[in-house]
Amino acid sequence: MSLKKLGLAALLSFAALPALAQTQTVRIGATPGPHAQILEAVKPIAAKKGLDLKIVEFSDYVVPNTALAGGDIEANSFQNQPYLDNQVADRGFKIESVALTVNFPIGIYSKKHKSLEALPSGATISIPNDPTNGGRALILLQDKGLIKLKDGVGYKPTPLDVTENTKKLKFVEIEAAQGPRVLDDVDAAVINTNYATSGGLDPVKDPIARENPKGPYVNLIAVRSEDKDKPWVKALVESYHTPEVKQFIEEKFKGSVLTSW
Repeated sequence: MSLKKLGLAALLSFAALPALAQTQTVRIGATPGPHAQILEAVKPIAAKKGLDLKIVEFSDYVVPNTALAGGDIEANSFQNQPYLDNQVADRGFKIESVALTVNFPIGIYSKKHKSLEALPSGATISIPNDPTNGGRALILLQDKGLIKLKDGVGYKPTPLDVTENTKKLKFVEIEAAQGPRVLDDVDAAVINTNYATSGGLDPVKDPIARENPKGPYVNLIAVRSEDKDKPWVKALVESYHTPEVKQFIEEKFKGSVLTSW
């Protein structure tokens, strides 16, 4: 074959390759702990699909959506649908879910009491101060029979929506990440699994009560609305939804993190 024909053949072969044959960098935000650890397991699988995942860790729940909306990252993996819906409604973000990932049943932890029944009258309970996770904590306390909430309050109740509180529980609203750090100062704390894990707690063995894993709080991958149909998004989701990642989650987290696919 002549050099000219060889060059043409190579050009045609290159043109026939899929769009992601050339490596594309995707910056994806996550909170420290399980979300970031899972993405590390996704990373080598994504690389085979032409994605160079750059995992950017955020220490709170507020900044990852701001960073995504502002173009500082291309995707994030840290939140559930009620939280995203609240952020979109409050901040006007044009971002949306493209895939479900994992569920972290939230737990009630205590260093002072071995059960919910042992909580004394007037006990202090810390809950996250963001609307979605704070509401989730109150719904859990209602499900366990400690309080009753106003009818029709939805997924974002606040302590003002408590209509029955026979134990006269006192609620302390704090940043979600601070949950493990205040355990010595409260009777109990409602703590998200990722922060419990990073704080040295065992989300399966340590809670005195735990959320039913079925419900609306499955986590998701979010991207900007304008990007949702791009090839790299499909490649990212396919890389996450693999048997290898499922096996990693089951072996690494031993029931504290549940897969949704």
